[in-house]
Amino acid sequence: MKIKHLDGAACRAAIAAGDFSADVAGAAPRVAIILTQSWCPQWAWMRSYLEALPDDPETAVYWVEYDLEPFFEEFMAFKEGVFGNDQVPYVRYYRGGRPSRESNFIDKAGFLRLLSA
Repeated sequence: MKIKHLDGAACRAAIAAGDFSADVAGAAPRVAIILTQSWCPQWAWMRSYLEALPDDPETAVYWVEYDLEPFFEEFMAFKEGVFGNDQVPYVRYYRGGRPSRESNFIDKAGFLRLLSA
């Protein structure tokens, strides 16, 4: 599956609005947004199984390694303060553009289950 890097404009817009825009959260009927840091071994494992999944036009998966971004401190404060999650990776799931579930590190079967829930 092609997983897409979440760019700085989308991250800054989320900080300003309190959540991801309809362009991101509603990019497909099922969306997952993974907020993580580059050093995280669980993220490396998740990324390997995500990239091996077949493409699905009903699904969009985005990721950002925010420790490598110039807005690191601001984004981390947003993630931890607004979303209330201080762990990585942190996954937000959306159905029809609305938040539906959330998780942290999760195996492939669990990810697919939450993505489809």
